[in-house]
Amino acid sequence: MREADLKLLQLMRTRGHTLGLEKLAKALGKAGNNGAIWVVLGALLALADSSNREAWVICALLGPVAIGLNYAVKLIFKRPRPVLEGLPPLGGAPSSLSFPSAHATSSFAVATAMTRVEPLGALAFLLAFALSLGRPYLGMHYPSDVLAGALLGVALGLLVPLSL
Repeated sequence: MREADLKLLQLMRTRGHTLGLEKLAKALGKAGNNGAIWVVLGALLALADSSNREAWVICALLGPVAIGLNYAVKLIFKRPRPVLEGLPPLGGAPSSLSFPSAHATSSFAVATAMTRVEPLGALAFLLAFALSLGRPYLGMHYPSDVLAGALLGVALGLLVPLSL
């Protein structure tokens, strides 16, 4: 498993790279820091949809909460970020810990919760996939970090109550 993870990471770091895609992946990564993109999206939806306002606010708050829970998991596993000789990461991170990906955890948690609020919320998965795949593309995470983060996120998104 570890060898396949490393090979897939190397493939993602060496294939399909263009300046435009790298800029997009970096921008998405920055927007995903601390769940910021999900806070903004959830707040906008809360303003636009008064009948589901409380649920959208919970979705907005879920991103940062998921990142906090993710960090607790990182402290248990203590997996260092990947190092590929001759291929430095194309971005920075607030922690040297890699497993699981906080960007994937928060993204999939919120996308799952948004889908529970409104079926069209499933469109948030497009953003979640793009944001999450950018992490190994930039060399910030192993693919398994993203997969684990996505699974943790889906679980959180299914478990969070959408009303107080």
